[in-house]
Amino acid sequence: MRGGAHEGRRQWRQVDACARNISARLDFDANGYGDLMDMIFLQLSSMARDMCTQVRMEAFAALGKMQRVSEGVLLQSLEKKVMKTDRMGVSIINGQKLPPKLKIPCAAGIFSHGVEDEFYEVRRTACKSLGALAKFSTQYTEKALDLLMDMMNDDTEAVRLQALEALFSMATYGCLSVQEKHMHMFLGLLVDANVLIRDAARKIFGLVNMPKLQIFKSAVDGLVTSLEKYPEEEDIYGIMFSIGKNHGSFSANIAKHLAKEITMASDGELILDKPRVKALLIVSISAPFSDDKHKQLGIPSIIFSYAIPLLEKISCALGEVDQDSLLSYLYHKGGMPFWENRSVSAEFGESESCNVETVKIGAHIENTAKEAKCLDEVLVMKSILEIVEGVWTMRMSCNVCEVRTIFRTCKEELRLLAENSSGSIGALLSFLSEYLDAILFIVEIWQLIQLDKPYTCGLTSLDILLERLDMSVRRMKYCYIGLNRVLEVQVLELSLIAHLCRLSKIAVCSKVVLGKVLWVINRLEDLCADGSCELSDFSGEIKKACDTNRIGDNLIGNINNLFQLFHLKPTTDFGMLKVISAMLRVCDNDSENPLQYICGLPVGVSFKISLWNISGHHRLWLRMTIGESVQHTFLEFSRFEGNDEVMSGSMVVPLYATPKTCSFVLRVCLVMECPSAGISTHQGGHGGPSDCVVQLSDELNVYFVSASQW
Repeated sequence: MRGGAHEGRRQWRQVDACARNISARLDFDANGYGDLMDMIFLQLSSMARDMCTQVRMEAFAALGKMQRVSEGVLLQSLEKKVMKTDRMGVSIINGQKLPPKLKIPCAAGIFSHGVEDEFYEVRRTACKSLGALAKFSTQYTEKALDLLMDMMNDDTEAVRLQALEALFSMATYGCLSVQEKHMHMFLGLLVDANVLIRDAARKIFGLVNMPKLQIFKSAVDGLVTSLEKYPEEEDIYGIMFSIGKNHGSFSANIAKHLAKEITMASDGELILDKPRVKALLIVSISAPFSDDKHKQLGIPSIIFSYAIPLLEKISCALGEVDQDSLLSYLYHKGGMPFWENRSVSAEFGESESCNVETVKIGAHIENTAKEAKCLDEVLVMKSILEIVEGVWTMRMSCNVCEVRTIFRTCKEELRLLAENSSGSIGALLSFLSEYLDAILFIVEIWQLIQLDKPYTCGLTSLDILLERLDMSVRRMKYCYIGLNRVLEVQVLELSLIAHLCRLSKIAVCSKVVLGKVLWVINRLEDLCADGSCELSDFSGEIKKACDTNRIGDNLIGNINNLFQLFHLKPTTDFGMLKVISAMLRVCDNDSENPLQYICGLPVGVSFKISLWNISGHHRLWLRMTIGESVQHTFLEFSRFEGNDEVMSGSMVVPLYATPKTCSFVLRVCLVMECPSAGISTHQGGHGGPSDCVVQLSDELNVYFVSASQW
């Protein structure tokens, strides 16, 4: 038996190599290589009956790689009954009879046997090759469809998925047409318990041809049922648009019936939050984008007006299309004034046939599940800023816990948006999150200042909040590139509030804090010098205090009044931001796999570092902390490769002061210096930053164990 299997593998390798070599040739001769390819197909069919499972698998895989096969041979491979010679075409090769083992009957029903094989690996491979050969013959595809649909009842999930993938390949070739006898099975797949099965079935529906209106309606109803059962799978809306676009006349029929339903609804209103209504509107609105757009489809105008709330879903289904133009088009076709008085874009024609050739419609169903558009994200950010502004106006009457709850809800909304965002939008979301933190810190600090005694000893919660506020404002000032003038003014005013809070806390003049206040006021005056913006009442009063001889006393004595003058005016002009960030990694190190060291001696630590939006004027340090001991190492950018957008590199950093313990944890992060226009709160000359810093990377734990303990 082993010898036979070995011989089978050897034969297969020879025939497979021959098949691939001849298939690669493009200059087939109808009476030469074409017949030879049929002979190779028959040889592989014979080997697909081998006793060895591996040989059968490889034979079916090789059949799927064939680049030319006559239709008669293909049809015989599906039917167990030997077909008549006149249906088979030629049965000789170059005028010679085929060898006895290679007569046409050896291909009889080979795929029928393959999908019934006792081993699922063989069945799966046979399904794959069935789909791959569909491009050669429409008649073959129609018959292969029956076999593949039977495989939907297979006990093995992998076989079912492969059969669906084969059907998707057939649909991609444009030769798959669903018949009524298959609809029951297809509709069952749409509500299958396995999400992969459901997704694969939907993709097929997005490409398949449906020859009858009743089949089309059954497909739409099946997708609606799937949507109602699995409402979280909103990619179904994209599938709805695709099948509607592929069957324009049928979609128009749906649109007309839906328009009657809308008209007959009470008060002319229809509940748009129902999945069925949304789905039918998507199907209806897809008709003008179909290949039948040259016909008089007669889509009622009420369909376009009711589709306006579904703008995002429609634009996602269309692919790369300007939402403003699409919205204007829907308003126009709905018989309403154009949005913002915009004229209908040239890509959305005004004729009854709805000429929209220039709209780029995604060719594959994968394009129907795009991420949320930037416009929607910006609208959410504006909405959050309005909430923040409202909370600020009632900060005195609200409990801090209530304010904190509102802000946490807003931050969670931002976090969800940020998961699928990058680039400028991702930077905006990050900036806005910092902005919310700063506002919350100010509210909490001010309430503590109102409650606390003027003088306290030791570190208090107020000190911690003040430090967090300083850090948050610092990140907004130094970690974002591209702040426009309006945003910078708002950040500077938050900085003024932070300085006032610190003055109020210490209740005495501080030259360092007053120096920072003066620097901020001067910077605000520079920004407002050209008249593009004006100093707020809050900044103006602080400037007046700065112009007097007793600046400190004036500020401290009027802090309550100044705080009342501060108003949040969130901008809606965000500009194009880039965020400065870094990522730090240590390979092969965790609590179970620590690095070794000798107590009291230096030890080298290998880091992999990635930097984003860092330029040559930035000063970055690697900060390593053990308890109260801190060591800084300056980063030389010459060791990194890349550009200003992203740089990466590796470096080994020595840790000089290792503790005399059996083990320890080193905390490491990357920090960036934040120059304060000559006003420094740090002393240089100690091998570290000469000014305040902002943390760029998450803090990393590096684990060590003494070599004597290993």
